[in-house]
Amino acid sequence: MTTQDRRETDKLLTPAEVAALFRVDPKTVTRWAKAGKLTSIRTLGGHRRYKESEVRGLLADL
Repeated sequence: MTTQDRRETDKLLTPAEVAALFRVDPKTVTRWAKAGKLTSIRTLGGHRRYKESEVRGLLADL
C-alpha cells in the first residue's frame, strides 16, 4: 500500500475513540488538537476527527 493509498483509506476516529485509546477524557483530546499535539480534521458539521494512523503512531511512541 502506498502512502497515497493509506491517506485515502485512513480511518477517522472521533474524540471519544481517541480518548478511549489513551485512557483520557475526550476534552483532553480536543485540548491536544488545539495545542497542535494532534492533527484534527473538521467535518462539515464542525466536529473533530483524527487519523487513526497518526493516533496509533503516537501510541507506539509511548
